[in-house]
Amino acid sequence: MFTHGVALNQLFLDFNAFFASCEQHLRPELRGKPLGIVTMPVDTACCIAASYEAKAHGVKTGTLVREARGLCPDIVLVSARPAEYVRLHEKLVEVVERQMHIEQVHSIDEVSCRLTGRWREREAARALALQIKAAVRREVGPWLRCSIGVAPNLFLAKTGSDMEKPDGLVVLEEAEWPAALAKLELRDLCGIGPRMEARLRAAGLGTVAALLAADRAQARAAWGSVEGERFWEKLRGTDWAGEETRKTCIGHSHVLPPELRDGPRALAVLHRLLQKAAMRLRAAGYFAGELGVAVEHTGAPSWDARLGLEPTQDTVELAAALEELWAQRPKLAPGARPLLVAVTLMRLEHARDHTPSLFRTETGRRAGLLRAVDGLNRIYGYGAVYWAGALPDSRAGRGAAPMRIAFNRIPDPKLEQENEWGGN
Repeated sequence: MFTHGVALNQLFLDFNAFFASCEQHLRPELRGKPLGIVTMPVDTACCIAASYEAKAHGVKTGTLVREARGLCPDIVLVSARPAEYVRLHEKLVEVVERQMHIEQVHSIDEVSCRLTGRWREREAARALALQIKAAVRREVGPWLRCSIGVAPNLFLAKTGSDMEKPDGLVVLEEAEWPAALAKLELRDLCGIGPRMEARLRAAGLGTVAALLAADRAQARAAWGSVEGERFWEKLRGTDWAGEETRKTCIGHSHVLPPELRDGPRALAVLHRLLQKAAMRLRAAGYFAGELGVAVEHTGAPSWDARLGLEPTQDTVELAAALEELWAQRPKLAPGARPLLVAVTLMRLEHARDHTPSLFRTETGRRAGLLRAVDGLNRIYGYGAVYWAGALPDSRAGRGAAPMRIAFNRIPDPKLEQENEWGGN
């Protein structure tokens, strides 16, 4: 059963095909054309975003470039420009904030607002959503369209924002959201991926309608934990105030261009990625207790390894751990080459919870040097000062860790804006 008297509490805004829309906004000659946004225009790379014109041909996020060209021969491949997307994100946030206070920025293309007072009434909430859309068109431009969902909680509002794209507006009130949700597939609900879908089907909950009809105990049994009960409550409009988020990992990955696809140069890129992750770690005020390294190959299986650490944010210690892990990498068969490399800092603890070691005096002495290096990179651009492990020969790692935008992280251009390595 669904409870009665659940009010509209949340407005969720999703900027549609954001990276591609940014490019069409900034470059009029690309408007109306199928775009694939890529980290590099090579066949082995994948599209990190696609315009709606490209999506109409079946191109989507994650589609390999060679597949995208087959699906849409006229596709225009555009190298991503994260700094521009962050700049437009900040402008859009300013515009939305002038219409309604933003409670939370979820990602570079998603924000939410808590509705209060008269804004919780259906027509007032709908008018507010239309006002936000009009302000974006007027103050930024018509190519940065957004879909908006309004509902009793964040989960349902986000679901509503996905139901009509592009430029949609869906209001899910208590009387209508069960019927509206029943039309969706399980995978359309945030938090249900392939494995969870399989578990739900095995539990006899193979449709959204069946999930809506389940009781709390069935939901808990299907999930195998209290998370099932939480999901059950989300489906019924329960609204929780946002909890403080805590970082669980910091990392970077990079597809290697052909000239860097050998062992020494791949290791140089890993050092470059690690130095960047360590700078972000310090800026966020965390220490890492584990380092993970992963490499995907052509002609050989993928490899990954982890190493536990005494919690640290010291680049020198992390680099030594990287070298230790790299020494464990299996010997490759003839013709096999590294294709993608990644580093991840895990088991994070906040500085306020960290107890410094009494015996690591060298690390303590290096802390001032690390602060100075970080400060110079903020002023002059990332890469103005770097540790030499990233360049084993002839600037091999140069440009190998460009700015990236993850789903739930907006990069700080002051930390990640690239500089030419080894400049005069």
